[in-house]
Amino acid sequence: MDKSKETPASVNEVTYPSLKLKTQLLKKMKLRGINAALLSAMFLGMAPVFGKAAMGAERFSPLAVVAIRTSLAALLLVLFFAVVNRRALYIYPAALYMTMFAGAINGIGSIFYYIGLSKLNASVAQLLYSLYPFFVAFWLQLDRQPPSRLTLVRIGLAIFSVYFLTRGTTGAIDPLGAIFMLVAAALYALHLPINQRALYDVPPPTVTVYTLLAMSAIVVPAYFIFDGSAPGPSANWAPVLLLTGVTFFSRLTLFFGVKHIGGMQTALLGLAELIVAIVLSHLLLGDNFTWLQWIGIVGLGFSLLLVWFEKPPSNMPPTHGLLGWLQPPDFPKDFFKH
Repeated sequence: MDKSKETPASVNEVTYPSLKLKTQLLKKMKLRGINAALLSAMFLGMAPVFGKAAMGAERFSPLAVVAIRTSLAALLLVLFFAVVNRRALYIYPAALYMTMFAGAINGIGSIFYYIGLSKLNASVAQLLYSLYPFFVAFWLQLDRQPPSRLTLVRIGLAIFSVYFLTRGTTGAIDPLGAIFMLVAAALYALHLPINQRALYDVPPPTVTVYTLLAMSAIVVPAYFIFDGSAPGPSANWAPVLLLTGVTFFSRLTLFFGVKHIGGMQTALLGLAELIVAIVLSHLLLGDNFTWLQWIGIVGLGFSLLLVWFEKPPSNMPPTHGLLGWLQPPDFPKDFFKH
């Protein structure tokens, strides 16, 4: 018997099952990332509602809100993993630098966010902040990770949908508040591709912990230096505590999404938070949808569904882009092949 004829069959028996298993694993990871990103959007959609409720006369100042919710969420995460899984607190130095850098940027952005939110109607503020996918695309372009054609189509569809979604809302636009929200969106967008680099070989819970700790290291001193005001005796702590819970879960699910489907797709799926905010206002406040808002909901939903046709992110982070300096110089070139 000619053994050479048996070789292709034996190779197929080994190769095809492994390819099939790899495909199934990729699909499973993609589904996990999509679910995590949508959960993050659901929690983030509640943030402006609770944040707006916490701020005002005899209540918490914007800096107090961001300092309390960030530090409490970070403390909860550290305590949780210290009890449940201490290994989640381990991180090597290069990844620590990346997460701390990302957290510092996002901490500054969160200060801009809550100051801007205090000056704007919640729906208008959310509209401006929802532009962050465009900033993500901008930062990724500078980092030599250009978006695909499908991603560009989804971005265009999303911006028109967001416009229609907010046509039924009202509220004066404060110029300074609008600028602050745009700055917050740009900084939030920048911290996603930075942490995406750390997430190549660091678990999402670990990235979440150190990102929130770095955010706390920015917002807490900012509160004591530039504000230091205490809430009035009639201040209601419930919105702040709810906002802390929202921050806890949204951050954890956010980085699960970034790890499995990338920062750009997570940002686009994050636009679902607008739908969450509008649906909550309909259910809790009795607001009715206009026909323009229905168009926006359908369009945004279609943009979100197109994520199924997106290709997974590249396994190898670029070394010569805007964020290429974050990769250690002695990092093994063949690391991501395994």
